[in-house]
Amino acid sequence: MTDPAAEPRAQTSAEPRALPLAVRRALPPAVTRALAWAAALAYLAVPTAVVLHTAEPTGTRLALPVLSAALVVPLLARRPGIALGVLLAGSASAAVAASSRIAAVYPPGTSAGWQLGQAQALLADLAVAYVAATRRPLAAGAAAGATFAVQAVSLAFARTGADAYVSHLVVLGLTTALAWTAGHLLRERRAHARELRSREAAEAVTAERLRIARELHDMVAHSIGVITIQAGVGRRVAGSRPEEARRALAAIESTGKDTLAGLRRMLVALRADDPEAAPRDPAPGLADLDRLVATTAEAGVRVGLERRGTPRGLPPDVELAAYRIVQEGVTNVVRHAHTETCRVVVDVSGDAVGVEITDDGPGRPARGGVRGDGHRGSGAGYGITGMRERAALLGGEFTAGPRPGGGFRVAARLPVPEEARVTPVAEEARLTSVPEEARLTPVPEEARLTPVPEAPVTAVPDRAPGTAVPREAQATDVPEETRTPLPQEARVPAVPQETRTPSPGEAR
Repeated sequence: MTDPAAEPRAQTSAEPRALPLAVRRALPPAVTRALAWAAALAYLAVPTAVVLHTAEPTGTRLALPVLSAALVVPLLARRPGIALGVLLAGSASAAVAASSRIAAVYPPGTSAGWQLGQAQALLADLAVAYVAATRRPLAAGAAAGATFAVQAVSLAFARTGADAYVSHLVVLGLTTALAWTAGHLLRERRAHARELRSREAAEAVTAERLRIARELHDMVAHSIGVITIQAGVGRRVAGSRPEEARRALAAIESTGKDTLAGLRRMLVALRADDPEAAPRDPAPGLADLDRLVATTAEAGVRVGLERRGTPRGLPPDVELAAYRIVQEGVTNVVRHAHTETCRVVVDVSGDAVGVEITDDGPGRPARGGVRGDGHRGSGAGYGITGMRERAALLGGEFTAGPRPGGGFRVAARLPVPEEARVTPVAEEARLTSVPEEARLTPVPEEARLTPVPEAPVTAVPDRAPGTAVPREAQATDVPEETRTPLPQEARVPAVPQETRTPSPGEAR
């Protein structure tokens, strides 16, 4: 269904297009309207005058009367109904005049007198199609009926004979009906296109509203949950443990500042006239999970974070969705699980990012038990819905529900686009073979070390103190050709005489 009020707007928007752009810019609107009306009224006399000054209005001699119908086009764009009436009046007058001229030359029963009528009937049908495309069905139907009636009367003056009259009349009816149908279908198609555009715009607005709602929920729900718990802790220990109360207040201050900063960024982006000029701070991702774990620990829930797979670059929307799902899952644990620990697993291996949040808590009792969407506790339960929508937008999978052994489990699998996956190492980056000139060359024969011949070791017999070592027990001399000179810096410096310590024999 289309809005009837939209049709006058469409008609008004079509009026300035009656004349070419250059003419509309050069002439005032009042002058262009006057010219359009003058040209249309001139058509009432121009084709008839041309026919009356033509001895035999047949064949190519009808070109000028037919082309003169262009005088009605400027008014057709402004006033389709009035322009169609002028076109029918001028065409009928010219067709009757042509029939009279042909009757004076040809015998009765010939169809030569209807040649001009046939050409003008086609032009009138085009005008009917335009009216049907731009006006309501009732007005278009009245225009089609009036066109057929005028053409039937004009055909009667052509003196084509009874049989030819009926056949021509059937053709006129079919062409008029076809013109009306084509214009009506065009109008319906345009209306359907407008409806689709309006529906797409409404869906875009709804999608943007849902996106903002999800961001606000994920941003505020976690922070408010942490602030509420810390406030309760501070109130309980304010008198007995002031240090613990101060830590709770510090956590509340830090969490509140982070939340206000996020809200300020979102409001600045929403208020900006140019979306491209809005500040675009980096969205949270998997690298920010450690900070989320620390914040949750301050709220009294220890989170065991396990990362699987090799870290890699992921699309920002995938990282944001994974982070928000983990954030909302941990927030539900803090608010509803009544437990001190939970476990988060992030798996980035393969062609998808998998996140899983599990806990062993009993959960907060609800009046209706576990909700149908898997959300425990009372309230609206938009957290699970938001997580499911985030996974669905990326074509992923999402599950949430109680565990068989107790506790709760939230799991999501977000596919990674093909172009964002790890690509194989490029051919030029692979290890290349070592050039021939860089390889180790064999050591020449003359540069190799000569093995030292093994010298027999002579046992030193037992001797009394002060007895010299026998000659045969001393070290065997190394052959001259196998000796290696000792570098100067490696030799043991001689001890000066005055610094030497006398041996026991010398002391005696």
